Order: sequence, then structure tokens, then C-alpha cells
Amino acid sequence: MSRIDATRPFIPVGIAVLTVSDTRTLADDKSGQTLADRIAEAGHVLVDRAIVTDDKALISAKVLGWSKDERIDVVITTGGTGFTGRDVTPEALEPIFEKRMDGFSEVFHRISYDKIGTSTIQSRATGGVVNATFVFVLPGSPGACKDAWDGIIKAQLDYRHMPCNFVEIMPRLDEHLRRGGG
Repeated sequence: MSRIDATRPFIPVGIAVLTVSDTRTLADDKSGQTLADRIAEAGHVLVDRAIVTDDKALISAKVLGWSKDERIDVVITTGGTGFTGRDVTPEALEPIFEKRMDGFSEVFHRISYDKIGTSTIQSRATGGVVNATFVFVLPGSPGACKDAWDGIIKAQLDYRHMPCNFVEIMPRLDEHLRRGGG
């Protein structure tokens, strides 16, 4: 079972939060604020926060830009994971994933199912790695953001979390590039 190893130091990571919405502003972005608050409470660094419209090119450009910023280890997006015509976040980001994180979606849906039942199938939450940066693609509701952060992301971004966590493998995410592979 997972546990916190108190003998290990906490290592803060840099996180950027992107809200995908045609209607929200920073003043009324409850999901982005929920994530920003939880990031700060956990002791991590909110490096940047932005809002872009439901546009594939804008979404992927923002995430690609952040993935090249050495201060940013993780990008969390919120919004655009549903099935309506404007929901394009997975389409914008999955093509740029170097590696998919299939387990993230599966665990997210298990957690979500316990709260909202079969309505969880209306989300296409996903995750992956882009330029050695973890990317989590969350639904636009504050509840879904809380579920993903509290149930998955917070523990995986804590170096003390055992038996393993994302922080301990961050230095090795781009090792294939350093070896000359591709």
C-alpha cells in the first residue's frame, strides 16, 4: 500500500495550469483556482497560469511552450474533455504526447465513478509526457479537478510517496534523447 516516507525530503516541483474555455476569465475560473490553491497547499510552485479558448492550435502551442520552460515540470489542463463540438483538448494534446499515461485515465474514472457514477464516461481525461514534462488533462469542473489532484496527482508529485512517484523519475524522462535515441 502507498505511504509517505518521512525520511525523504519534500521536493517542490514547478507546475503550470491551463484552463481551456471560451467563456471563463481568471476572475471566474473556479477549476483553475481550485488547482492553484491545491498546488500551493501541497508546497509546490505555481509557475504560470493561463486561459485559452477551445482551439486545438492554441492549446497545443501553450502546452508545448510550457514544456520547454525549465521551470515547469508539470502542466495541468482543465476543460475541453467532453464530447461537444468545442471539446478538443485531448485532440490537441494526445498527438504531442511522447508517452501516454493510460493508467491516469483509468484511475481517474475509478475515483470519479465513486462520486458521480456512470456520468464519468462523459470525460476524456488523459495524461502523458511532452518534452520531459508531465501533462494531465482534466475535465472543467472543480469537482473533477479536486478528484484528480486529491486522488492521484498530489501523491504522484510527492517525492516521499512510496513505493514510487513521478518526482523520482523526472530526471530520467528525457534519457533517450541524451543517449542519442529518438
